[in-house]
Amino acid sequence: MNAVPLSPNARWLVTGATGLLGHDLTTGLARRGIPVTALGGSSLDITDAAAVRAAISRHRPAVVVNCAAWTAVDAAESHPGRAMRVNGEGPAHLARACREGGVRMLQLSTDYVFAGLVGRPYREDAQPGPRTAYGRSKLAGEQAVLGTLPETGYVVRTAWLYGAGGPNFVSTMIRLAARQDAAQVVNDQRGQPTWSADLADRLVALGTAALNGAAPAGIYHATNTGETTWYALARETFGLLGADPDLVRPITTRALARPAARPGFSVLDQCRWQEAGLGPLRDWRSALAEAFPVLHRAAAHGAPPTAP
Repeated sequence: MNAVPLSPNARWLVTGATGLLGHDLTTGLARRGIPVTALGGSSLDITDAAAVRAAISRHRPAVVVNCAAWTAVDAAESHPGRAMRVNGEGPAHLARACREGGVRMLQLSTDYVFAGLVGRPYREDAQPGPRTAYGRSKLAGEQAVLGTLPETGYVVRTAWLYGAGGPNFVSTMIRLAARQDAAQVVNDQRGQPTWSADLADRLVALGTAALNGAAPAGIYHATNTGETTWYALARETFGLLGADPDLVRPITTRALARPAARPGFSVLDQCRWQEAGLGPLRDWRSALAEAFPVLHRAAAHGAPPTAP
């Protein structure tokens, strides 16, 4: 397949398009008038190498954004092979098809590639050290993309993602607050709540810069800036709804006793954005305040709950 010609209206292909981030990304692209092929899991199984090659050949995108992922962190501990097939082998299939077609690829990744045991923000060039099956599978996906596409592959790590397009922690807290229910939330994990709409906008900007030759390939961190704990995020959410923040009670990670280890400190440094002519994302409180009305409406429709 010949390399796709570049133009402002070059087509994008989004995998995992029915998920929380994929929904916001495809919506954002369409709003900008950018042609987009949106493929959910029922339309494209990224673990099927032949299907991946056929999709790239048929749709001829200039940019592929892989939002498809196994995100069940705890379940990955008991099903590491399944997580690796989706998060490690799937991106490898996509990267090889993109190399054959001269296509730029953006691969979504996670703070879980780090151990989360240091007390300072992780730079993009920090040494990974995942402690979970999920983190190891996502790191394998990163390595596959960067190894196969050294000049046209982009890894975008994010964390603590929330939005209206799927289950997430903030929406769960909104439903609890609306019922005036108490919530026990961990207070010894620090990170960066990130609105999926903000991340989607940044992916569009990065992909556009990549097409224009303005963004060097490699790893970028994309989270809303600042930092907080899950406990403080829950209290902020309760307060935005007018509920009593004291209904949120702090507990420790040890008391929560989940199968997969959580990073205690997973704040991500975002120093590489200046190389692409872009600044860091806005503060998480500002993003949450703007997102809140949308999230409130979505939560009222009863999306499934989730927890950190």
